[in-house]
Amino acid sequence: MSQETNPSIQTNHVASDAASEVGRMNFIIRSALSGLRTAMPVQIIAVTNAGGVSPIGTVDVQPLVSAVDGNGTAWDHGIIYNVPYMRIQGGANGIILDPQINDIGIATVCDRDLSTVQNVGVKINPATGHNFTSAPGSNRKNDMSDMVYLMTIIGQAPTQYIQFNSAGITITSPTAVTINADVTINGTLTNNGHLVGSTHTHGGVTTGSGYTGAPT
Repeated sequence: MSQETNPSIQTNHVASDAASEVGRMNFIIRSALSGLRTAMPVQIIAVTNAGGVSPIGTVDVQPLVSAVDGNGTAWDHGIIYNVPYMRIQGGANGIILDPQINDIGIATVCDRDLSTVQNVGVKINPATGHNFTSAPGSNRKNDMSDMVYLMTIIGQAPTQYIQFNSAGITITSPTAVTINADVTINGTLTNNGHLVGSTHTHGGVTTGSGYTGAPT
């Protein structure tokens, strides 16, 4: 839900709008268009998730471009609360990369009230096998309360990343990379660091100067 920081009445009306029929019509058109919302840059103020294995959460965002009235006065928008954010996910498969506080990204505004969809979540219609559809939660249209955060657009160079380029794929982490699965490698595995293996032991082995057999 949005909240303006200044409670005074805002208007796009200027003196020339009343001077002629064209001016009055121009004011009506400008006023109608000013209510349309497409996309805008925002800053993350708060986020419900912090990279854990959990359902997609929400963020609180601050729009970074002010509204301007007919007198040229800028009006800051208030914080927009409980904004759903986008995650790359298909079914139970996903990339968990939650937004972080102070991220600057782009948000889009839905043309209808999405609160009912947010509250109901995923609910399958047994007759069709598809999600239930729902009516808008209210009559509001193109309102910043129905914002969805898409992705970061301004940020510093990452220190932890997956990089795709013509040389191949690079996975870099300053801490650790953990893989919880059986791993199959079709190719050459090159180790340029310390390879830590299993610490369990095997019986029936006699130490000496001989060699083991080739790996299979």
